[in-house]
Amino acid sequence: MSGFADLPLGQQPKGRWSLKGRWIVADTEAGRHLLTDGEIVIEGGRILEIGKAGEVSAEASFNLGDVLIAPGFVDLDALSDLDTTLLGFDYHPGARKGRVWPRSYVERGPYEMYSPEELEFQKRYAFAQLLCNGITTAAPIASLFYREWGETVTEFEAAAVAAKELGLRVWLGPAYRSGGMVVEEDGTLSADFDEARGYEGLADAISFAERWQGDDLVRPMLAPDRVETCTKHLLRRTMQAADSLDCPVRLHMAQGQMEVDTVQRLHGMTAPAWLNEIGCLNARLLAPHATNATDDDLVLYRDAGVTVVHCPLVAGRHGGALQSFAKLRDMGVRLAMGTDTAPPDMVLNMVIGMAACRIVENDIASCSAANFFDAATTAGADALGRDDIGRLRVGGKADIAVFDMADQAMAPAIDPIQTLILGATGRVTRATIVDGRLSMRDGQVAGFDMAKARARAQRQFDDLVAKYPDRTWGHPPISEIFPPSYPYLTGGNHV
Repeated sequence: MSGFADLPLGQQPKGRWSLKGRWIVADTEAGRHLLTDGEIVIEGGRILEIGKAGEVSAEASFNLGDVLIAPGFVDLDALSDLDTTLLGFDYHPGARKGRVWPRSYVERGPYEMYSPEELEFQKRYAFAQLLCNGITTAAPIASLFYREWGETVTEFEAAAVAAKELGLRVWLGPAYRSGGMVVEEDGTLSADFDEARGYEGLADAISFAERWQGDDLVRPMLAPDRVETCTKHLLRRTMQAADSLDCPVRLHMAQGQMEVDTVQRLHGMTAPAWLNEIGCLNARLLAPHATNATDDDLVLYRDAGVTVVHCPLVAGRHGGALQSFAKLRDMGVRLAMGTDTAPPDMVLNMVIGMAACRIVENDIASCSAANFFDAATTAGADALGRDDIGRLRVGGKADIAVFDMADQAMAPAIDPIQTLILGATGRVTRATIVDGRLSMRDGQVAGFDMAKARARAQRQFDDLVAKYPDRTWGHPPISEIFPPSYPYLTGGNHV
């Protein structure tokens, strides 16, 4: 009998091996259950047995003690860069804080603010952070605000390699667009479009997708950036390509007032209504965030089989909330979860999502811990067309997250799902296993130095922030774009 320390980091143990723990989330033909003092047997990348400890057979057994052994989270809007939305927390409006390009920057010529090596590093760092939070499947998302235009095939080939080396299951595709928002000299917003550039981005994305068809850990996804930056023809071609590739499409929409106003001005209706009109609303679509969706929009989502990707943390930071999780659930709208911001903490998102739902509904009984746990696991898997991830079942993939129920902050403990969510942090993730391989143990990711990476990430982010005057309306200094919460003490000041 062995414990955590004997699990081989970065490897699949040989033969039949098992994990024992105080709690296991077990998925059966009769539904989802909690198993106490259970054992789960794995061979290769598959689950062979789930049962009471000692009643199953394995060549090696690892007793993890007072833990919750659960399906790894499925994150359909997974942070994959150094999150610039943190700069929008206390600094607004975004159009005057570098979140929208000024006309002067566009005319001078946008440029890449990260080197290819920095782009590769930030995805590898972000993937490691996802693993540390119990996320085993991710559909990465990154900002285009600091890019020349869209994401590149080169960086996504590197991202695919990083996912395979670190041991993370991903749906990947470079983001592309036909246009972007611009702040004019008088401070008003307008949309600029370059249709040819959008088609080039789609062609690159299709080429990338074709190369990764059939891989087990890396699957293709098409990712047009935001609905207000895409034209009708680009989206129609995207959906046609997705049908040929049999892959999901993620498109951010119904997520903010700037988008609502822009789409209304361009198309005379809401984004979901426009997509429905042009034949692009269907069950392939993953649609973060729906915080600005109307009742009619939600009906369209439901009838088309669209999956709303709920990202409560980033929505709440920007003063928004889904209206509401309970309402969409009761309507029959498909609901999954995403992180979208730092920290990429699914547990934190679940507790904020629950609180927001209960506040919006003014009803403590409107949602439960189980509702959100299912949204973060089975619902995300279903949206990707998979019944072998997001759940722990015999024959399914061994994609597992292990949470410490004996953590000193987890007291008093009650039901393990409620205890995990009430704890409000994924930092109690002790281990993350993907495809039967231990990818993360106690904050350490196989083949990746987290401490050195954290220092490098901060330097890289600081260098990016220093460039913000270039792409901020009026080009003010950093001290005006991002003033401190309180004035700094200077040499002439005394306490």
